Amino acid sequence: MLKSRLFPVISLLMVATMLLSSCQVISPTAQNPQQDIPVVTQAPGVSAEGKLAPQYYVNLSFKAGGKVTEVLVNEGDQIKEGQVIARLDQREQFASAVDNASYELLNAQQVLKDLQDNAEVNTAAALQKVADGRDAVRSAERYLTNLNTGSKEVDINQTKADVVILKDRLDKAQEDFAPYANKKEDNVTRAQYLSKLSDAQRKYDNAVRLLNNLEGSASDIDLSIAEANLSLAQASLALAEQEYEKVKNGPDPDQLASAQAGEKAAETALAAAQAALEDRELIAPFSGTLAKLDLKAGELASPGVVIAVLADFSNWIVETDDLTELDVPKVSVGQNVRITFDALPEIELTGKVESISEVHVEKSGDVTYTTKISLTQSDPRLRWGMTAVAHFVE
Repeated sequence: MLKSRLFPVISLLMVATMLLSSCQVISPTAQNPQQDIPVVTQAPGVSAEGKLAPQYYVNLSFKAGGKVTEVLVNEGDQIKEGQVIARLDQREQFASAVDNASYELLNAQQVLKDLQDNAEVNTAAALQKVADGRDAVRSAERYLTNLNTGSKEVDINQTKADVVILKDRLDKAQEDFAPYANKKEDNVTRAQYLSKLSDAQRKYDNAVRLLNNLEGSASDIDLSIAEANLSLAQASLALAEQEYEKVKNGPDPDQLASAQAGEKAAETALAAAQAALEDRELIAPFSGTLAKLDLKAGELASPGVVIAVLADFSNWIVETDDLTELDVPKVSVGQNVRITFDALPEIELTGKVESISEVHVEKSGDVTYTTKISLTQSDPRLRWGMTAVAHFVE
């Protein structure tokens, strides 16, 4: 009976104890001092996956189409810069076109050179034509004046003397020619004496005609002829002066421009012919390993179709493809990188960030940026295309 009475009392005591404990927890006087909540940070370091590739490589193809006549190397060979890998047919025709273009260029260059080298001579010749033209104008003016005003005694006497002298020369020329007049076999000598006779006769006739004009009164025909001769002399002088103005400071500008244009056209034609000939050959642009060669003699090659891959395996790079927009701010050009490889887990190489792409690529819903990492170490077991993990060192 006593036990049944004590049970409610004990239960009340237990509830009271629990209430007191609860009051102590929420009581301001019993509360502990507030502490700062630590900020959760991401684990240090950024990593990205990529592929291993040679730093320098190129896909090779012919620029022209044709039949492959020669394949001069094998896949895997070491190639020197400028070395011919393969050739197409019809090289002889293209080589002939280069020779012809070279010849035309030499001719054009010679024309320009002659024009420049002879500039002083041409200037002197032009000046001489001006002087001769002025003399011809003065003579024509004097002759016309004499016809209009009458001849001076001194001009008549001078002309008479010229007639006497020229008559003596004509007689001498006739005597020299006389032994050959009826000979036909000695053509050269006969022609020389006949030429001298003709020249002497012409000069004598002109002097006699001038003397007759000076001693007699001028006819309308004589005046018309004299005026026409004066106009012709004046026109010739004007033309000579124009030509001299063109060349007095160097080559004729029109001729110079024409010669320069001819040289330029010849250079362009030669460059085109050389390019066409070079297109018949597949040439290594730099030294390296012929990593791939898909070509055989006798096959037809199409322009622009890749038939070989040349690579320089002395320097490697890793191109990442999953560096996200959250991680790219933590990466900078020149930053040190540790490189590991799935195929070679036992090695770890070093490198530096060479570049970070400015353009993003969306991959599996993420915004990613390609990063090029240049390896500063190498290993003979590395192969193009190996999967690599780049650990960017902070």
